Amino acid sequence: MDRDFCDQVILITGGTGALGSKVSESFLNFSPRAIIITFRSETEMQELKGKILGGTNREQKENHHTIVEFIKVDVTREGEVKTLILNILEKFGQIHVLANVVGGFIGGKNVIETSEEEWDKMMSINLKSAFFISKHVLTSMKEKKFGKIVHVSSATGVKANGNDSAYAASKAGLIRLVESMAEEIRGLNININCILPTIIDTESNRKDMPASNFSTWIPPEELAKVICFLCSEDAKVINGVSLPTRRTS
Repeated sequence: MDRDFCDQVILITGGTGALGSKVSESFLNFSPRAIIITFRSETEMQELKGKILGGTNREQKENHHTIVEFIKVDVTREGEVKTLILNILEKFGQIHVLANVVGGFIGGKNVIETSEEEWDKMMSINLKSAFFISKHVLTSMKEKKFGKIVHVSSATGVKANGNDSAYAASKAGLIRLVESMAEEIRGLNININCILPTIIDTESNRKDMPASNFSTWIPPEELAKVICFLCSEDAKVINGVSLPTRRTS
């Protein structure tokens, strides 16, 4: 398997949340040159920072030479995204991988009950953020003729369940964005894909849906493995794909 990230610079947006932290830990185990992790929550950042920089497991202790930086960024604001990318390029020269794990969910309301503020929030955090980060990362990747980008959409972006119109529409838009960008960069040695998870087995989801069957939910560490795969040379023939991810056992 070609999972050699040792000389690469990895950017993980939203890398301190329930899924993002697992993605960050997974990439660290491959010993890349640097991992830049964006965050909004100071509490989540401090928790992950203590865990991975403290070397709490064997693999992380062995990979202590990897540079890990945490940067607070609002990826729904283009100016902050542009500054983030320019600063990374100035320090490291290149961004090889973007794993965009930023996202949010509002549901439980039909379209009549959904407010304009709730609609705009879903479009901003799930779609506009992906547009901004892709736009500014791709500028450098096209120049270098190399790059891997993975976004996190949702199975709901393919088939809505009802009472989730704003979320479903934003995730469907992300799928179309990925497809369009993948066509635009053909022949440039850049891969852009997204994954379509069903419900992710996180503490917050269990709290919000206590009567659900958790055994059917996807562990975040399993999704992290899929993201790492799609960012590797093992997946170099996969481009513009929206990959369903669901638990089968």
